[in-house]
Amino acid sequence: MQKKKFIFHQDNAPAHKSVLAMGKLRDLHYELLEHPPYSPDLAPSDFYLFPKLKLFLAGQRFSSNHEVTAALEGYFADLTKNHYRDGIMVLEHGWNKCISLKGDYVEK
Repeated sequence: MQKKKFIFHQDNAPAHKSVLAMGKLRDLHYELLEHPPYSPDLAPSDFYLFPKLKLFLAGQRFSSNHEVTAALEGYFADLTKNHYRDGIMVLEHGWNKCISLKGDYVEK
């Protein structure tokens, strides 16, 4: 692992900012990529994962929590590794756009 460079995208969640978590990131020699304040459009789950999940769930009705769980497990099981990789690539584009806009919201 010493030859590879790892970057951790810090989203400022309390669990991720804890002394224990931050110590582990230092121990692993991860570079920390801070999440800019007031930039929810740069959170991968908000702009890539959840909108697609919302489309998948649109119009469906479930009669129990078990049905919802089964539908979600099936949805995530069908996603390919490329789906997640593509989301990270879109994140890079969003970061660059946010920087060029000097922190303003990234346009849709």
